This record gives sequence, C-alpha cells and structure tokens, in this order.
Amino acid sequence: MAAASPAVDELSRNFTYWALGAANGSLSGAWYRRNQIHLLGVLLAILGNLVMSISLNIQKYSHVQLAHQEHPRPYFKSALWWAGAALMAVGEMGNFAAYGFAPITLIAPLGCMSVTGSAIISVMFLKENLRASDLLGMTLAFAGTYLLVNFAPDRNQSISARTVQYYFVGWQFLIYVILEILIFCTLLYFHKRKGMKHMVILLTLVALLASLTVISVKAVSGMITFSVTEKTQLTYPIFYIMFIIMIASCVFQVKFLSQATKLYDTTMVVPVNHLFFTTSAITAGIIFYQEFHGAAFLTVFIYIFGCFLSFLGVFLVTRNREKEHLPQSYIDFGNIPGKQMLDKIQPDSNGLSYGTLPDGSDSTKSQSGEKKEV
Repeated sequence: MAAASPAVDELSRNFTYWALGAANGSLSGAWYRRNQIHLLGVLLAILGNLVMSISLNIQKYSHVQLAHQEHPRPYFKSALWWAGAALMAVGEMGNFAAYGFAPITLIAPLGCMSVTGSAIISVMFLKENLRASDLLGMTLAFAGTYLLVNFAPDRNQSISARTVQYYFVGWQFLIYVILEILIFCTLLYFHKRKGMKHMVILLTLVALLASLTVISVKAVSGMITFSVTEKTQLTYPIFYIMFIIMIASCVFQVKFLSQATKLYDTTMVVPVNHLFFTTSAITAGIIFYQEFHGAAFLTVFIYIFGCFLSFLGVFLVTRNREKEHLPQSYIDFGNIPGKQMLDKIQPDSNGLSYGTLPDGSDSTKSQSGEKKEV
C-alpha cells in the first residue's frame, strides 16, 4: 500500500488531536504544549476585536444622542464618547499583546471578528435591522475563522532581539522592502502630484504601511514577552528601531485611511481595507518571519480558503448598511406632483433662488424685483 502524503498526515494529526481534545474536554499532550501559546494569542485577539466593536457602538450611540439634543455639544465633551475611546484603547492593547503569542498569519485575519461583532451589537442595542445578508456574512466569517485557527502555521518561535536582527537583514526582507518603497513612492506621486484620490490608491498606501506595522508590532510585542519570560531585550537598539517604525507607520496609516473614509462611503472602505490589510499582513508574516516555512500544500490551501470566507463574510455584513439610514436633508423636487425638475435639486445657499423651485418661476423673479426696489 502506498504511503500517505505529508499533507494528509499533517491534516489527520490536526483533526485527531482536536477530536481527542473535544472528547476529553481539554487539549493534552504534545499538541497542546506546542499550541497553548498560540491559543492564548487567538483569545487575546478575539477579545480585543470584540471590545473594539463595543467601543465603536458606544461612540456611535453618543453621536446619535448628541445629534438629537437641541444644543448639541462637541463629541469630545461627552463622557460616553470618552468611555468608548478608552475601550478602543483596551481592545488595541489586546491585539498588540496577541502578536507576541501567535503568528501574524493567525492574528491578522481575525480582524473580521470586529466587523461581525459590531453588526451583532448594533442589532441588539442600537435596534438596527438584521438582514439575511448579515446572517450569511456572520456564518461565513465564523466558518473562515474556524479554518484559520485550525490550519494557520503552528511555528512556535521566540522573538528575541537577535532573531529580529537576523530577519531584518535577510535578503528576502530587503528585496521586499525595496519593492514596497518603490510601489509606495509611485502611488504617493500620483496621489500628491497628479491629484489622484481613488479609493484603491489610498487603501493600497494604507496596506503597504500596515505590513511594516504588523512586522514592528510583532517584533516589539515579542521582545517584551521574551523580556518578561526569559531575558530582557530592551537594551538592544533593534527594539527602539522597531518601536519607531511601529509609531510612524501607524500615524501615516491613520492619515490615509481617514482620507479614504472622508471621500468614500464606509460600506465600501471597510471590506476593501480589511482585504488589503489582511493580505499585506499575511505577506509580511510569510516573508519576514517565514511563518509558512515547511507547511504542507493542503494546509496552505485550506488556510487561504478560510481567508476567502472571512473576506466574503465582511463584505456581506457591511454591504449597503449605511445607505439604509441616510437622512433626507432636503426635498426631492422631482417627487412633487405637477412639478418638473429642470435644475439642481439643492440651489446655491447664497443665491436669491435658495428655498424656491428651480424652474425659473415668476415667484423668483418677483422676489428679485422686490429686492431691487428696496
């Protein structure tokens, strides 16, 4: 009888260990010892994303409350808004800590939990509509998360300063950085000099910066974890280099993402940004930390399929969500019986015809004539 392939052997071992752990109520043996740290990172990432979902909905609720006040205050004077901001910081800290315990290729795709969690909370507490696409999207996102957790690379490497230095000067990362700088400068030229503000350009700039962010975040978080568990790594210059890269890339990332959200609808920005960010982060983890080294082809294929399911789930959850709640800020003259819309719906507020029907009626002329006489 022919011997089974390495991919089938690895998959069968993973399923066998999982089944034994589920039957006994706990994971045990060598597989547990190898993956318990990764499971801790997964839990931190999931909890961090859920806390961020709660914080976003709290801030959204505070904006709604302020909008219904007769004399609305600035949002930064609302205690409820600051409570949401504090929870956002807690969630980000959970994500930051998760990178110190698990691979980038395992933590980055779990960002879909923030989107699905936000949709669930908005339905429960903000009384938004629950659509069939929401249920389908959540199901696909949870299925993708299950595949990601079970088939992500299980390399358990300690991130010390010497390890980061070794990867930092490796030829794979140097080629990757050179290509990334060339692409970034080209897109920045078209964005700044040519005035091109397409969403794909802005979110590609965000994704390129995100790859440096996740590399530096994992390096800083891993070295802090190594310092706590074994030997301090804070005396090495590479720690502070990575810390500066982390802060700088985060700042510029927020800048370009803010521009994208101002120019385009959130329902378009969120799924595309999740796709670009996750793809960039996974690529950075594969190249810098070599997280898929020695992985079987079938394992990689199922992992990619899990990513696809999570992308599709996020798209379905965010699709057309904001459009259902857009307020109508002015009257649509095309819907008035007996009136035909011949001009702009909303006239210039500084013009004499503001607030009148834009059909060149005599009322507009009489108003302008009276003003001339006065």
